[in-house]
Amino acid sequence: MQKLSSHQCFGGQQLRFSHPSSRLNCDMSFSVFLPPNTDNKALPVLYWLSGLTCNDENFVTKAAGQRYASEHGIVLVAPDTSPRGDGVADDPEGAYDLGLGAGFYLNATRQPWAEHYQMYDYIVDELPALLAANFAIDSTRASIAGHSMGGHGALTIALRNPQRFRSVSAFAPICSPTNSPWGQKAFANYLGDNRDEWQQYDALHLLTQSESCPPILIDQGGADDFLTEQLGTDLLEKACAERASKGQAYPINIRRQAGYDHSYFFIASFIGEHIAFHAQHLK
Repeated sequence: MQKLSSHQCFGGQQLRFSHPSSRLNCDMSFSVFLPPNTDNKALPVLYWLSGLTCNDENFVTKAAGQRYASEHGIVLVAPDTSPRGDGVADDPEGAYDLGLGAGFYLNATRQPWAEHYQMYDYIVDELPALLAANFAIDSTRASIAGHSMGGHGALTIALRNPQRFRSVSAFAPICSPTNSPWGQKAFANYLGDNRDEWQQYDALHLLTQSESCPPILIDQGGADDFLTEQLGTDLLEKACAERASKGQAYPINIRRQAGYDHSYFFIASFIGEHIAFHAQHLK
């Protein structure tokens, strides 16, 4: 790894690194906050997955999550949202919702995307192994969170790997990409036209098919411009209500926050509650 930056922050260190990724076939960057750790003991870790157009720096510079991670003794890790670099495929029209900055946290199977866009494997396997080899992290105590496209990623990764993540939370997640124009465009390009293959990356489908899931916290802003067309919160609420009516309620809390939009002002307003939620499950 190559250290790109280092800043003192809430008694800990906010660091940024780059490294060659064998899974993505390119150099990747990630940001990591290390809270004060005078005992040099292995600490729990919370992964944060950002949304469309973002990279690994948006969350660490806008959300002020380090304050709460420092209080709870949690390592915060923010990876990039897609592969980057020369030769990495991008949307030929330069659109924001496909290609660079729009990896959707899946493993692409269609060219030209499949050569680099293997973000699911990167988040689930390669990055955790790299972190465990270089930092005092207790990999058995891991949780995951995200925003928008990253909320989709956090939910699907946790639902597919409940043994790996003790809890999951999301701000304004794309709850059902198969019913979202953003998701439909990305999935058709990355995975092809077989919608059965899409389901493995659809949180609504995974949740309705699962017998159990990690504890989930979701916050959705009531003034979010993308709520009706893109996010599918109503679909997820309906599925949870149907499950609860059968006496099989999920451990999920979906909160509607009146007046809040899709921005990092929304995230910064509630990130302390999300990190406290994860801290309860990372003890």
